[in-house]
Amino acid sequence: MDQVTEIFGQNVFDEETMRERLPKDTFRELQKTTQEGKPLNIKIANAVAHAMKSWALEKGATHYTHWFQPMTGVTAEKHDGFINPDGNGKIVMSFSGKELIKGEPDASSFPSGGLRATFEARGYTAWDPTSPAFIKNGVLCIPTAFCSYSGHALDKKTPLLRSMEAINKQAMRVLKLFGNEDVKTVNTTVGPEQEYFLIDKEYYSQRKDLQYTGRTLFGAPTPKGQEMEDHYFGTIKSRVQAFMNDLNQELWKLGILAKTEHNEVAPAQFELAPVFTTTNMAVDHNQLTMEIIQRVAKKHGLVALLHEKPFEGINGSGKHNNWSLSTDTGVNLLEPGDTPYENAQFLLFLAAVIKAVDEHQDLLRLSVATAGNDHRLGANEAPPAIISIFLGEELAEVIDALESESPYGGHDKELMKIGASVLPKFPKDSTDRNRTSPFAFTGNKFEFRMPGSNLSVSSPNIMLNAAVADVLEEFADALEGADDLYDAVHDLVKDTIHEHKRIIFNGNGYDDAWIEEAESRGLLNLKTTPDALPYSILDKNVELLERQHVLSRDETLSRYEIMMDEYVKTLNIEAQTMSDMAKKEILPAVSAFTGGLSETILAKTSVSDQIPVTYEAATLETASVLLAEAYQALEALDAAIAEMHAMEGFEEKAFYVRDALIPAMDALRAPCDKLETIVSDTVWPFPTYGKLLFGII
Repeated sequence: MDQVTEIFGQNVFDEETMRERLPKDTFRELQKTTQEGKPLNIKIANAVAHAMKSWALEKGATHYTHWFQPMTGVTAEKHDGFINPDGNGKIVMSFSGKELIKGEPDASSFPSGGLRATFEARGYTAWDPTSPAFIKNGVLCIPTAFCSYSGHALDKKTPLLRSMEAINKQAMRVLKLFGNEDVKTVNTTVGPEQEYFLIDKEYYSQRKDLQYTGRTLFGAPTPKGQEMEDHYFGTIKSRVQAFMNDLNQELWKLGILAKTEHNEVAPAQFELAPVFTTTNMAVDHNQLTMEIIQRVAKKHGLVALLHEKPFEGINGSGKHNNWSLSTDTGVNLLEPGDTPYENAQFLLFLAAVIKAVDEHQDLLRLSVATAGNDHRLGANEAPPAIISIFLGEELAEVIDALESESPYGGHDKELMKIGASVLPKFPKDSTDRNRTSPFAFTGNKFEFRMPGSNLSVSSPNIMLNAAVADVLEEFADALEGADDLYDAVHDLVKDTIHEHKRIIFNGNGYDDAWIEEAESRGLLNLKTTPDALPYSILDKNVELLERQHVLSRDETLSRYEIMMDEYVKTLNIEAQTMSDMAKKEILPAVSAFTGGLSETILAKTSVSDQIPVTYEAATLETASVLLAEAYQALEALDAAIAEMHAMEGFEEKAFYVRDALIPAMDALRAPCDKLETIVSDTVWPFPTYGKLLFGII
């Protein structure tokens, strides 16, 4: 389609645009910075800034912003105009290299985890030249890192870039051993699949819980849920298709490789999947994707829900992080080839990932730990909270043969024969997929399935990159002095598999028997955010992140405080919203409903005591009992909220939330949801699941 090729990347100051607009020498120097990590001098920055400004003005932009990703999990921007006085009462439109390279947003109100006092406001943003600038809403957006006056990272981009440098450095050492002299860099690549719900904006506006928390805090099951499995990959409704068409257009203009779209398992749930790209760009693109999904939805009278679990009793939403390693020469280092048993380089990188995931399963688990994701992990819709690796039949046989030093016969390519002669025969994949595995090998990449739909994929990739880099450094140290490289690789891979094969599990992760087996293997089962986050400050993990220059000790400790505090704040908002909805909407509505039943009973019996009032009396009794139960639960929830507010330490609060506040919330929801099933729809104060999930026509 010519239109797609014409609009793709039109709002991005990409490599092609820079090649056209920059002097050749400037462009070459900038490439050395983006591809080889060479320092950027102010002369080059001035030339780039001038070209970037001219391009942005032609596109209608009047302002620029340093677009950054603080620890809030969303993006931030402060707009500055290109306008400057010329000294003669007129203005000029200017933008300097200094303004491109550095910004100074007020950092006082962003989470810092104690890295600075609140009154210390100065913060810096620094241009990330490896991620291209773009125009959004008529503003030139420059991707940047964000740090404090003391130089500590206050964002999600800085440690990600550090982790990419770490894995590049160690992977290059390994590749040199195999004679890959033409390779200059190794990049991690990511393709984050994005799941989301769409609901009618009219219904959204009538529910405080959706507006304040992004999920429903009350809601009884509908007569029909997802049990018929008819929504998954079903025909996309016209209204949704129109939204998707507009969404694709906006994403393509920003150079985002949106490729796949379909209905997901739950009613009103959908998925968008991009083509993979370099990790820091993939993270930037996914942050933009979440923002644009929400913005475009509103234009269609819809609201996009990115929460991991917007509705109880049906599937939540995840974000599958497809991760791999690729060289600048186009080689995927996780591509087994036709004979993986003989592919020593592949097996070494595979062994490094296996060892890294086993030794640092805690880091991977805590990287996806949020209050919202706690609802999703471990349910029969998402991977369990236990980290394990799925390799598939062929690779499992390969590593078993290596460990036991037994012959491996290999697998011939098998043709898929469906049974009708008219249908084509095609090569069958060497292994099936395992949707219950949190970390599954899928041909030439690993699919990390645990991240929640609302999460920045920066965090899981930081931890994954750092862990694998650390193992690759260990491997390179062991191999660089080897007399016979391939014998040394063989022994190293064999020993690694023997020591870390406990992490490999090709079975059903939803089976309760796996929980017992995982425990017997010594694998962690960190079910909640407060269970997982304390592992971030264990000495072994702090030292790993310091050793790989990804996070300093202070930065790691600050992130622990920020994430625990975020967990508390999230549940505090949810608890207070529940209390507000129960007090002001549910209880008054039910009271009015029971009052109406009482009046009806009195009216009927006043005419004749022979008139049956069976329905009214039974419903009145049931509703009154549930109303009393709900009121008692409401008082208990308010008391729990007050007790939490009286606590001082963030750790004490987090564990209290887990052990007391959430059970109090569940106790209030239970009678309220039962009341919804017996109270008239005309009386119930907000739209039910039926309207929310099936209201798009």
